[in-house]
Amino acid sequence: MGHAGMAAAAVRYLRSAGAPDTTGRVEPLPRPDLRAVGDDERAPIDPAEFRRVLGNFATGVTVVTAPAGEGEPAGPAGFACQSFSALSLDPPLIAFMVARTSTTWPRIARAGVFCVNVLGAHQGDLCRGFAVSGADKFAGVAHDPAPVSGSPRLVGAPAWIDCTIHAVHTGGDHLIVVGRVDALGTADGDGTPLLFHRGRFGRLTTD
Repeated sequence: MGHAGMAAAAVRYLRSAGAPDTTGRVEPLPRPDLRAVGDDERAPIDPAEFRRVLGNFATGVTVVTAPAGEGEPAGPAGFACQSFSALSLDPPLIAFMVARTSTTWPRIARAGVFCVNVLGAHQGDLCRGFAVSGADKFAGVAHDPAPVSGSPRLVGAPAWIDCTIHAVHTGGDHLIVVGRVDALGTADGDGTPLLFHRGRFGRLTTD
């Protein structure tokens, strides 16, 4: 897909999200060609070095979930997501990034809604389970429906953000998904977050 094709696909997303009578559902972008630039436009940066250097930036870890869409036989969808951030206070928006090769994203796109579950320091194994492709990620995982979207809200997560898809933008081999926050909250407990740094899970320590 060239620049024009990706731009047209992004416009379809925006129109779908902005239509007055929309349910928030969007069509997943085509995934065969992930390159956003030609070989002659690439900067001389080694991918392994890129990962090594960027890995010095510690992040929190989330699991993004969505309810089963109409006609979806496989149940709810979810995947582990490190690339998450707050975006806007007014209106309240958040954003996460997902690889265009993701097999879970099309299901979230069809649902049009999602819940971001911010994981706690004790939930490393849970995160690993949601990072595996093709498995039954919800097997044995306790959850209840988020109040607006009905997306799975994982028991034990320190915080949750219930969202409707607001916009989707292309970003190289990833998509930048913007969510409009419909509801959010925190759980009881110490709220110590699960961190990811240099390819490993960790936890916040204080003196």
